[in-house]
Amino acid sequence: MMGVMAIEETRTTTTSPAVRRSTESTAPESSSTRAWTTRLVVAGIVLAALNLRPAITSLGALLEEVRDGLGMSGSVAGLLTSVPPLCFAVFGVMAPRLARRFGPAVVVCAGMVAITAGLVLRPYVGGVAGFLAASALALMGIAVSNVLMPVIVKRWFPDKVGSMTGLYSMALALGTSVAAAVTVPMTDALGGNWQSGLVVWAGLAAAAVVPWILLVRARGTVSPADGREPAAPATGVQEIPAPGAAPTGDRTAEAVAAPHEPDGLRITRSRTAWALAVFFGLQATAAYITMGWMAQIFRDAGVAAGTAGLLLAVTMVMGVPLAFVIPRLATRLPHQGPIVVALGLCGLAGYAGLYLAPAAGAWAWALLLGVSNCAFPLALTMVGMRARTGAGVAKLSAFAQSTGYLISIPGPLLVGVLYQHSGGWGLPLAMMAGLMIPQIGVGILAGRDRTVEDEAAG
Repeated sequence: MMGVMAIEETRTTTTSPAVRRSTESTAPESSSTRAWTTRLVVAGIVLAALNLRPAITSLGALLEEVRDGLGMSGSVAGLLTSVPPLCFAVFGVMAPRLARRFGPAVVVCAGMVAITAGLVLRPYVGGVAGFLAASALALMGIAVSNVLMPVIVKRWFPDKVGSMTGLYSMALALGTSVAAAVTVPMTDALGGNWQSGLVVWAGLAAAAVVPWILLVRARGTVSPADGREPAAPATGVQEIPAPGAAPTGDRTAEAVAAPHEPDGLRITRSRTAWALAVFFGLQATAAYITMGWMAQIFRDAGVAAGTAGLLLAVTMVMGVPLAFVIPRLATRLPHQGPIVVALGLCGLAGYAGLYLAPAAGAWAWALLLGVSNCAFPLALTMVGMRARTGAGVAKLSAFAQSTGYLISIPGPLLVGVLYQHSGGWGLPLAMMAGLMIPQIGVGILAGRDRTVEDEAAG
């Protein structure tokens, strides 16, 4: 995602005199609508972020009911929990191209529509195949929106990237945890029907469509010919600066020039790039196994369904405060290995606890696994630290995330297969703990103080 922001920066160009004259002539009108538009963008960002995980965690909370209702085997359920990283790997790659052609706001708007349609359809299409197809539709919308949200932040708030990214990350974690916590009690309140418990989240997605439609209408029709939004044909990330922002013409020129330096960078020649890609893939494996299966592990241990959902919510909500703390700490250290080790040890302790006393220490294991899953913001932070230039960050991010999501696809599926054939959680938990060891190892390698440009050149 960080890489996508850098890609977008390379599109920034110097405004021509004609465009400047046109802009000056419409300045009063722009000033009168800027505050309203900015508030609309903030609302769109928050609502979109709230919808980037409920489709996954709400299903995890009701997985047992869905399996019974559709006659789904454990292996097929494992396939279902592998669909999110597969969609993120396949459709996320398409997002930058779609954004160049239609504009980021249009693509995010379409993504929210896809999420809404998928969540409405999947409980009622009938059969496992239809459920998987509708889930893939919703996940496609999540994938493209997930990639482009940082681009929206960078484009509309170039001088407030940190605070707006924090707001976006907090909303994402909040949507993740709330869906895990309230899906089961909300299903009970709606009559105990799992279809009702899943479809209700389409309402939140539909609400997110509204501000994006208004933004697209306000900015005019997108021209497929040049792939730009007419409201800002030549200003790139400087389209609507934050209120009170200083002029950024000189910095814009520098931002255009710098990213062209490593166009010939062969990212696959860098050991750090490969280490970071594997680290990203292993942490994503752990995250999607947790989101898809942890509630079921607690339920099989005798924990009530509602409590199991709350435990999953606790795990997810740990990302709210730690997403702010870990990146700041990581940037102050020359080597991020100690953070990698600390997060990995929390994961090992959590898996050991799930095996030895899943019900007795449930809250402790949920907290430990929540801390461990914060390897995700650490991975994104290291992407920005392991490259020297904007284009280097772009290539490293694209390589690490696409390769990482591909690596993560088999994990949830394998958990389902092991669970079905062993009849318990011993083997799946052993596999999850075993994967934490190489995650620590490659994370230490990825955390070394070096850049991919230097490695590729060497």
